[in-house]
Amino acid sequence: MKAGLIQLNSSDDPAANLPVTCAMVQQAAGEGATFVLTPEVTNCVSASRTRQKDVLQHQDDDITLAALRDEAKALGIWLLIGSLALKTDDPDGRFANRSFLIGPDGKIHAWYDKIHMFDVTVSETESYRESAGYRPGTRAVLCPTPFAQIGLTVCYDLRFPALYRTLASAGAEILTVPSAFSPVTGAAHWETLLRARAIETGAYVLAPAQTGTHATSRGKARQTYGHSLAVGPWGDVLADAETDPGVIVVDVDADQVTQARARIPSLKARRPYKDPS
Repeated sequence: MKAGLIQLNSSDDPAANLPVTCAMVQQAAGEGATFVLTPEVTNCVSASRTRQKDVLQHQDDDITLAALRDEAKALGIWLLIGSLALKTDDPDGRFANRSFLIGPDGKIHAWYDKIHMFDVTVSETESYRESAGYRPGTRAVLCPTPFAQIGLTVCYDLRFPALYRTLASAGAEILTVPSAFSPVTGAAHWETLLRARAIETGAYVLAPAQTGTHATSRGKARQTYGHSLAVGPWGDVLADAETDPGVIVVDVDADQVTQARARIPSLKARRPYKDPS
C-alpha cells in the first residue's frame, strides 16, 4: 500500500486554500497513494482569534470537510484530514482542532480532537497559548481499516509518549501526527520525536506538516517548520518533504510492523511498577 503525505502552506483563507489542497490530494492519488494525509489546520492557519471567528465554520457547514469527503469518494481513497479548525457550540466560544479519517465511501469513519494544547513559551519573542482558542479533546481514537489499524494524534500530542503506547497496545499499526510545528522546536526535536515514537511502538509514523510563512490578512503571520516525515516501524526515515509545499509517497507494509514488534517486543514486556513516593 502507498501512503501520500501532503505538505501545505495554508493561509488564513479557507476558500483560497481548498483548491490547492484538493489538487495535492489528486496528485497523491495519481501517484498511487490509496491513503492520503493532510497536515494540521488544513483549512486555516491563523494567529488571529478574530479572523478565525470570521472565517471558521461548524463541522456540518465546513467547506473543506465537505469537499475532501467528495474527493475521497471520487478517488476511492482513504483520506486523513490532518485537522480542521472548527467552530463549536461551547459557551466559552473556543474552537475544536479536529482530525478526520474519511473512507473511500466519503463517510467519516473516525474523528479525533487534539488532546494536548500547545501552551508554551519558545523564546522571548515566540509564545503560544492554544488553549485560549481551542478546547482540548478527551479521548484517544483508533480506527480499523482494510490495510491497517490507525491511531489518530495531532502535533503537540507527539511529546506525550504514553498516548502512542496506549494506541499501539490497542493495535495501532500506523500512527498519524499531522502538524504545524514551530520552526524553533521543529529544528531541535521534530525528527527525533517522530523516530522515537516509531521505535517505541514498532509502528509506522506518518506526519504531514504545514511549512513556511503563512499568508495572513490579520494579525502576525505564523511560520511553520515543514519536513513532513514518514518513519518506518524500525525508526528509519522513509521520506522527508523538506521545506517546499508538495507531496511525498511511501510504501507502507503491515508485515513490517509485525517484524519490528517481534524483534523488540517492548509492547508486551512492560511491567507494572509503583510510582516514586
